[in-house]
Amino acid sequence: MSDSQPMPSTPDGGNPPNGSVSDVGVTPSASPPEVAEIAAGYAFDGPALDLGALLWDGRCHPEAQVRIPLPMLNRHGLVAGATGTGKTKTLQLIAEQLSAQGVPVFLADIKGDVSGISAPGEAGDRVTGRARDVGQEWAPRGYPCEFYALGGIGTGIPVRATITSFGPVLLSKVLQLNQTQEQSLGLIFHYADQKGLELVDLKDLRAVVAFLTSDEGKPELKTVGGLSTATAGVILRALTAFEAQGMGDFFGEPEFDTRELLGAAGAGGAAGAEAGSGSAGSGAPGLVSVLELPSVQDKPALFSTFLMWLLADLYHDLPEVGDVDKPKLVFFFDEAHLLFSGASKAFLESITQTVRLIRSKGVGVFFVTQTPKDVPADVLAQLGNRVQHALRAFTPEDEKALKATVRTFPNSAYDLAETLTGIGTGEAVVTVLSEKGAPTPVAVTRLRAPQSLMGPVAAADLERAVRESPLYGRYAEAVDRESAYERLSAREAERAAAPAAAPVPAQAKGKAAPKPQEGAGGSGGGSVVEQVMGSGMFKSLLRSMGTQIGREISRSVFGTAKRRR
Repeated sequence: MSDSQPMPSTPDGGNPPNGSVSDVGVTPSASPPEVAEIAAGYAFDGPALDLGALLWDGRCHPEAQVRIPLPMLNRHGLVAGATGTGKTKTLQLIAEQLSAQGVPVFLADIKGDVSGISAPGEAGDRVTGRARDVGQEWAPRGYPCEFYALGGIGTGIPVRATITSFGPVLLSKVLQLNQTQEQSLGLIFHYADQKGLELVDLKDLRAVVAFLTSDEGKPELKTVGGLSTATAGVILRALTAFEAQGMGDFFGEPEFDTRELLGAAGAGGAAGAEAGSGSAGSGAPGLVSVLELPSVQDKPALFSTFLMWLLADLYHDLPEVGDVDKPKLVFFFDEAHLLFSGASKAFLESITQTVRLIRSKGVGVFFVTQTPKDVPADVLAQLGNRVQHALRAFTPEDEKALKATVRTFPNSAYDLAETLTGIGTGEAVVTVLSEKGAPTPVAVTRLRAPQSLMGPVAAADLERAVRESPLYGRYAEAVDRESAYERLSAREAERAAAPAAAPVPAQAKGKAAPKPQEGAGGSGGGSVVEQVMGSGMFKSLLRSMGTQIGREISRSVFGTAKRRR
């Protein structure tokens, strides 16, 4: 069944233990004692998602259903496995069941094959056979979706972030700066905030750095403690090269409001209202937000960091809710190894803290990658639910990864090293958190078949869905308003037009502190607070300076900024 054979969902997002066709004519007593023991670990009383049926000794046992309790989805999870083993369809399976239970979902579509979740699936011999094997009442069904595209590149509602909101830590990851350069970039952000220079797009940040490295700005540079001319020059060159690669489209306004993912931002639309009411418990399906990435899949550092920005922004805005009956959102982080590759210590610490704390905001995060070793140990320790597809052991490095994966599972009646190299497409080794928060027994599982279309929808249908979305008009057209670039350019023009004999030096000498503020910020005299208020910088708080204090001020472990809603 290739990647289409995998997982799946039930008509309305998950049957109770006695609601599966597998119960008809089959009793647990007819099973081996090991099967009954494992099945007992998944017999939950409350709502749950159905993953599939237990495999034991080569036989599928539809009476032993493997499930995930709905309240445990915000304890995070990992979906792993070699290429072609069914990870994408596992995401589709879990996502459509979450939607059916009124939970909004965010998915990153790397290869362009997840858009089918919006359309009903197609019956066939393989789907019918899989449903029969696992005791599934299969029926075709599509789910409400919104489709997004980074910077509007590709088919989707454009998703942009302002440089101010993105912050220095995430931007350093995208620019591939080292730790010293990252800290220096944080100082530049802090300087821009103090001077009322709003950083909306790349040219704004480039203009500020260029000003600080110019003859006119060198006195200002000296006031930014710890920032050398050489380091500022390196950052400027990195920004110039980054922009030359066409990355400018991803930054700017209107900035994407991450509350759209909850179906609760502003007026919204039909899909958003439906998802919002579903989240409130009315029975309406949750909104599935699909970020279409095929057009930028050659820029992995960019899209993986943008995904982290979305998650960090949600963390800023959502209130603390503690343990909830069902998540407010489940966020699937595909190709997770790209996020961690080459990351600085500060970046990794920020990810770990965000994952640890966002659970209390009602958000579940699932990382999707090939092996657990792709995820740092401190992050892996936060992932309570595990769906591990097959691994390959063709090389010594593969063998090492296999052994490391086996060690991450609880003790099991299975020979996991043999099992993980022998299970087929659409099968996985599963352990989740029970309703009491304890790990369930390891269960080799044959996964259900998705009810939605296992493949992409037609390009014309995708384009029509994007154009007809009520969100399209809100984000489609980029806006370039006055910000740091325009203000610094205007100042330069004024200086060029000023008489050569103007008594600037005497004034500068007499008013050493106010003069740099007036020139750089363009807001006249007064305190820094007055300049910031007058500049429209209420869209952000003080940016991170690479210190814990800075992160607390901005409410972000990444130095990202709260914007005016």
